[in-house]
Amino acid sequence: MNDRHPRGNPVIAIAGAFALGTAVVVAAIATERRSPRAADADPAEATVEYGRRLLRETGRLLGPDHPDPAMHYSGTSMACAACHLDVGMEPGTLTLLTAAAKYPRFSGRDGGERDLRDRINGCMVRSMSGRELPRDSAEMTAMVAYITRLGAEHDLMGATRRAADEPPAFAEPDRAASPEAGRVVYERRCMLCHGANGAGLHSADATGGYVFPPLWGPDSYNIGAGMHRVLTAAAFIKARMPLGEANLTDAEAFDVAAYINSHPRPEMSGLDADYADRTTKPIDSPYPPWADPFPAAQHKYGPFAPIREYYKRQRAGSTPDR
Repeated sequence: MNDRHPRGNPVIAIAGAFALGTAVVVAAIATERRSPRAADADPAEATVEYGRRLLRETGRLLGPDHPDPAMHYSGTSMACAACHLDVGMEPGTLTLLTAAAKYPRFSGRDGGERDLRDRINGCMVRSMSGRELPRDSAEMTAMVAYITRLGAEHDLMGATRRAADEPPAFAEPDRAASPEAGRVVYERRCMLCHGANGAGLHSADATGGYVFPPLWGPDSYNIGAGMHRVLTAAAFIKARMPLGEANLTDAEAFDVAAYINSHPRPEMSGLDADYADRTTKPIDSPYPPWADPFPAAQHKYGPFAPIREYYKRQRAGSTPDR
């Protein structure tokens, strides 16, 4: 979950999955160290380039690594580009190439129409465990300008460039996810980059942040983030991970998502205000309240088919037994 995509870099063929994973780590670290040094002074103008840097160097420019506490809008040293690969320029899952075109739109979680600025602030308080940026700030304006520019570039792309280099989309297994089975997957396929304790790998580059972000613990996303939902995390993992070799099965992605989200992470207050219409709340939202009789563990790990069927029958006018 890094902002540097290794596709196109020369990689010496080394037998064995562990050795290949090691090569990806080395390549990612080398890429970080080759990155141009950030300017000493941040631009006052809300430029597209400043927006790109904010997404790539979020912790340094908007988070705990900034020398001015007033600029600590992000609560983590992670970068937005940890999930939005290649600073959002990579087509496919969580790309930012098509983000601007999706807003404004209705948000069931917020209960009203929201624009791109609202969506960015949603990420700031949830995925980045921080606080909202002022809507008219240079930083917010720059990020919107950058994402809007990506949309304009996407409109000019041909079909080949727009195509995502991803495996088939995640298909939900018809069972509960198993954190214990996910632990085995994590140790075999994820631990090399993200660490035995899920704390990630810090960058040695002057821009700070992480080469590979933390997946749990105090510097990771909080419990209100979309990635804390097992189905959302599994879809991302199946599409993108391991970095440079995304070949997990649906079952492996499902279980390792459960394992990652079984660990402690930052809390978020006020979650009971999400989804005023509880019937529109995603079935894998791991925090209450819900509009159904299913237990918290089932909302977190599944099986999700019975919950989905419950709401389907309610909409049809009948309430089945659990």
